[in-house]
Amino acid sequence: MLSRLAGRHCATAPLAAVYLVAWGMSVLHAQTQARVEPPKNPFTPSPAILQEGMAAFRANCAYCHGMDGRGARGPDLTGIFASGHTEETLYPLVRAGVPGTEMPPANVFLQEPDTWKVLMYLRTLTVPPPAKPTGNAENGERIFRAQCSSCHLVNGRGGVLGPDLSRIGVARTPAALTRQIRGAAEDFRQGYEPVTVTTAEGRAVRGARKNEDMFSVQVMDSTERLQGYVKSQVKGVTEEKRSLMPAYSVDQLNEKDLGDLLSYLSTLRGTK
Repeated sequence: MLSRLAGRHCATAPLAAVYLVAWGMSVLHAQTQARVEPPKNPFTPSPAILQEGMAAFRANCAYCHGMDGRGARGPDLTGIFASGHTEETLYPLVRAGVPGTEMPPANVFLQEPDTWKVLMYLRTLTVPPPAKPTGNAENGERIFRAQCSSCHLVNGRGGVLGPDLSRIGVARTPAALTRQIRGAAEDFRQGYEPVTVTTAEGRAVRGARKNEDMFSVQVMDSTERLQGYVKSQVKGVTEEKRSLMPAYSVDQLNEKDLGDLLSYLSTLRGTK
């Protein structure tokens, strides 16, 4: 009896191995296809689908890209299809996020299948790409080095009190940059919120908040010195309404120089 069972087991073992190999190859093929084949939009445009896309965009994306898609903290999206993108090329970018920027993976804030619906809605907002700044970028770089680089890093060069601007040309519109330069926009990125720590001796330390929890706070001051404080040992930690970045009026930065600066900033699209 045992010998018959053993013989049957020996006879079926090679067949099982063949099945396992075939199954493994099919899984590998499916994984390879999933990596190679671009995603396909499963939806067709309809008023209901576009309405759902608009609702998802306004609930999850408008804080950074504006209610009209024309940019706020994030870039203007109304020209993204005119620049050559399709829903299929944008889908993996949105789902994966953009490393080194404020754009997180979509699974952090957007449920499926809303990504496709948002992209279809964005297509309805498409307008011709805005005209590029026509200022003198070379002079704009000189202005930036003289007035901005002490706080802002570009391609590894500059200060770190303010945000890295190496990709600002794709992250902000000229209009949004103008508002921030002139001081009309008070929009603070995480890690750069202005705070004032009042020490036990009454000394006010103003800087950018880098970390904070229930018991402590870390602040980078104007000299780029990182300081840590235990909250129970200071008089208070106050969130400021004014940015650490000074507002540049027309007297400090005339319209021509502003145009040159914007032209330079528009060229900053990430290091190679």
